[in-house]
Amino acid sequence: MFYILFFIVLMYIILIISLIIGFDSIPLFKTVTAKNNNGFTIIIPFRNEANNISELALSLMALNYSKTDYEVLWVNDASTDNSIPLLTEFLIKNAHWKLIENNRLSNSPKKDAIQTAIMQSNYSYIITTDADCILPINWLNAFNSFINNNKGVKMIAAPVSYATNVTFLHEFQRIDFLSLIGTTIGSFGLNKPFMCNGANLCYSKKAFFEVEGFDNNNNIASGDDVFLLEKINNRYPNQVKYLKSKLALVITKPVNSFKSLTQQRIRWASKSVATKSVFGKLVGIIVLLMNLLVVFSCFVIKNWQIDINHSYLLLAFISKITIDYILINKTVQFTNQKMSLKYYLFSSLLYPFFVTHVVIKSLITKVYWKGRVFD
Repeated sequence: MFYILFFIVLMYIILIISLIIGFDSIPLFKTVTAKNNNGFTIIIPFRNEANNISELALSLMALNYSKTDYEVLWVNDASTDNSIPLLTEFLIKNAHWKLIENNRLSNSPKKDAIQTAIMQSNYSYIITTDADCILPINWLNAFNSFINNNKGVKMIAAPVSYATNVTFLHEFQRIDFLSLIGTTIGSFGLNKPFMCNGANLCYSKKAFFEVEGFDNNNNIASGDDVFLLEKINNRYPNQVKYLKSKLALVITKPVNSFKSLTQQRIRWASKSVATKSVFGKLVGIIVLLMNLLVVFSCFVIKNWQIDINHSYLLLAFISKITIDYILINKTVQFTNQKMSLKYYLFSSLLYPFFVTHVVIKSLITKVYWKGRVFD
């Protein structure tokens, strides 16, 4: 039993150290003013986002980029709330914005929405974001400068973080999300990218069509980001990059209930299972085993008598939260945020149980998203 525990902990520590090295290997990109402006089509799929559209629209209007070099395509996915009337007020003031209706063709409404917009786009680069996001003023400048400094780049992943809040549920999500950002950046630094976030993702329209877009994975409700990353990275392994820039950091909002959080993570898990990335699957297995080990340890210490020193189990947990903290803290510093040590310790204890709960639920329940059920 001791040797199994030791092996899992060792593999986990090696994995996180590797991601830390990968994280540090990507330099912070400092945007420079470029006269050669690239053209961007910003695509925003939305469904019942009346509570968020105004904030996103105002941040779009504040973008520091020539309006002749970008357009905004809002894709309505059968909204039933007040989203359209709210958006219409902004459309009147912005001639380079356009509202289109989603053309549903598959089991994935978001992929359908993005593809619908791409077919009507006018620029060479596609940028996707979500309706519950707030964009930084130099967002397009950051992408533009990065493209000009990385000739031939086909896809650019960029950071997303949660808005800070005082509730534990929000802080728990933010810490979890910070670990995902750190893992994403680290995997890019190791030249083994397997994750990105569709709320802040840029890619060449030509490359999208060359890899046949979302074909062969549009039966899965989510994954408009990771599956496309996988396809473009396979086609152009040296032309998929990470924009590690504070000026490109998009802020999104946490969910407000444990049930919503669980459903969100189940949706994310559904695409992780379907990915073909060997490194991604290895990371998932090691992380899951480590979290299961923590859950197992808590029950062992409380209820069971097994031939293993309980101090070893405690040492395994301490090793996990220590190595995790190093990676998460690097992400905290990069995103100019703060993290309460009290919240971190409590989240670290709760997280393994949450992961186990999500894994079990994902095996026995369907995916729920925006009031709809997906197989």
